[in-house]
Amino acid sequence: MRIILYIIWALFVVAALVALVQAIRETRRRDQLTAAWPKVQATVTGSIAGWTNGGGGSSRSRRFFPTYQFTDPHGTLFAGESEVSFAGKPVPGSLIEVAYNPANPNESLQVSSAPRTAMGCLIPFFAVFAVALFWFIGVFPLA
Repeated sequence: MRIILYIIWALFVVAALVALVQAIRETRRRDQLTAAWPKVQATVTGSIAGWTNGGGGSSRSRRFFPTYQFTDPHGTLFAGESEVSFAGKPVPGSLIEVAYNPANPNESLQVSSAPRTAMGCLIPFFAVFAVALFWFIGVFPLA
């Protein structure tokens, strides 16, 4: 029975590592993509409401994705939608920093440190959780 628990633990650890590596790669890809892009202040025009997926047994919660407008150096107005969600509804008229592709200003992304901050919190959490589960399996009384 204990071997089965260790196999399940190993599968959990592998799945968590794969998910973390994929998230880190995506964050790095996004950072490298936008590093050379010009950054401008965009004006929030509204928001699109959505929900978290409620993963990990947590309850679903309402999230808001800002929509925004910005102008390029030529004065052309462009619009976009942020991939970064907010717990509260963003106030129209507030400013957010946006990086845009100079070759195609319709391609823009909100500049945010939230993905890196989340990675910084998730990695130690999963490490401690995996060690705690490994210990628990070892001391779990099997009858």
